Amino acid sequence: MTSPDLPAELKAALDGKLRGFSRSDAAGRAASISKAYRAGGGSDTIRSETDALAYALARMPATYAAVTASLNALAEIRPDFAPKNLLDVGAGPGTATWAAAEAFPSLQDFALLDANDALRALALDLAHDSTRLRGIGYERGEARMSLAKSDTADLVVASYMIGEIGEADQRALAELMWQKTRDTLLVVEPGTPAGYARIIALRAQLIALGAHVAAPCPHNNECPLLAPDWCHFTQRLQRSRAHKQVKGAELPFEDERFSYVALTRAPVEGRRPSRVLAQPIVSKVEITAKLCTPEGLSFTKVPRRAKADYAVARRWRWGDAVT
Repeated sequence: MTSPDLPAELKAALDGKLRGFSRSDAAGRAASISKAYRAGGGSDTIRSETDALAYALARMPATYAAVTASLNALAEIRPDFAPKNLLDVGAGPGTATWAAAEAFPSLQDFALLDANDALRALALDLAHDSTRLRGIGYERGEARMSLAKSDTADLVVASYMIGEIGEADQRALAELMWQKTRDTLLVVEPGTPAGYARIIALRAQLIALGAHVAAPCPHNNECPLLAPDWCHFTQRLQRSRAHKQVKGAELPFEDERFSYVALTRAPVEGRRPSRVLAQPIVSKVEITAKLCTPEGLSFTKVPRRAKADYAVARRWRWGDAVT
């Protein structure tokens, strides 16, 4: 399983960009950018090198952790998946590309797309001295227009970007991303009800076009969860000193909540494991776990007297694939 922490090469590149950079300025810019995102805005508020670096310091660790957790889940379900090329849609500073490079050593070619000049420039700077990523191709342009001209790829990734466009454009982009997917498409969004709604709409749309769900769902059926519940997961990551300063945070860790779906051209073989949808409740009598199973939603109780099963269930964590 790939670590949720930024890889050493990326940390070193970020540290190099930080030399002579005011942390207080970065904190102010990061707060302003975050406010714009929460208000429904997008990356158009990131216009300068300072903006891009502030954004990367504030959001890159959490985004990397969420994408890595999603890729780990995909790799667990499909251990033989060995993509050769990647297409990163709405790549920003290249976060998902770094995560995919760590998760899949088989990747050789990396194509990135984004309309933001400042984020593109930062991504190229960060990858400049990387052993594997120095030769990435990064197309500057609006997602649908650039995507239409792109080659197909074994693995297509869109992380934290479909929420920046309107609903009609989301549907058109989803179909186009699927057309460009030779094997697997991964889409990651914030773990909010709105983020989940975007994921579930894209999931239904692409299943209708012949896609199969690899993760997190153990089936292609409609999501069994009913509002106000929603499917999301959490990944804990450690905060660096710079990360804490830019975020104005005191805790040494952060819990990133995210929703995702991995869709494949071919169905996953064999019976699928269930997915743990919340942290199990452990008592002296039993363990209660909320599971999404191939048959639907289940609140499974494992009694303490069933010692072997109880010992296994004690190791279950939110987001795990379990049998």
